[in-house]
Amino acid sequence: MKTAKKIFDLAGAAVLLVVTSPVLLLAVIAVRASSPGPAFFTQTRVGRHGALFRCHKLRTMHQGTPSLPTHEAPANAVTSAGKVLRKFKLDELPQFWNVLRGEMSLVGPRPCLPTQTELIECRRRLGVLEALPGITGLAQIRGIDMSNPRLLAETDATYLSTASLWLDLRILFGTLYRR
Repeated sequence: MKTAKKIFDLAGAAVLLVVTSPVLLLAVIAVRASSPGPAFFTQTRVGRHGALFRCHKLRTMHQGTPSLPTHEAPANAVTSAGKVLRKFKLDELPQFWNVLRGEMSLVGPRPCLPTQTELIECRRRLGVLEALPGITGLAQIRGIDMSNPRLLAETDATYLSTASLWLDLRILFGTLYRR
């Protein structure tokens, strides 16, 4: 499973990066037009085995907004372009680069901030930190966000205990076609 998942991740990320590049270019233009600052945003996140890595995203908040979990950030911090990018999950497109670098997977537990200590501890206890974090995951298609650390970690552990390429495909399609 590990080798097949790695091949799936690398091939999928490469193809998706090429296919979505026109959308990514338009999104970069929209970010730059909606507020001053860079189009890309890099944030330190917790990865496999608790190692820190630099997660890449399109910037959806005004420059200078404190580095907080999304559910804790002030609503007025999100730019007009950011609202659209978040709604359609387009802010995640640069993470295909993280997948190609081997820091993330297409599907897995969403990486959290190092300050989310309760979630990190729950994930450590359940063995979730042994997996690569993902661009999307089971918790995301179930509508579970990082505001409930225990439930999120338990859902991540459930994904890991039932993981398969078929489940990954279902989660990817569920992310794209979520109502």
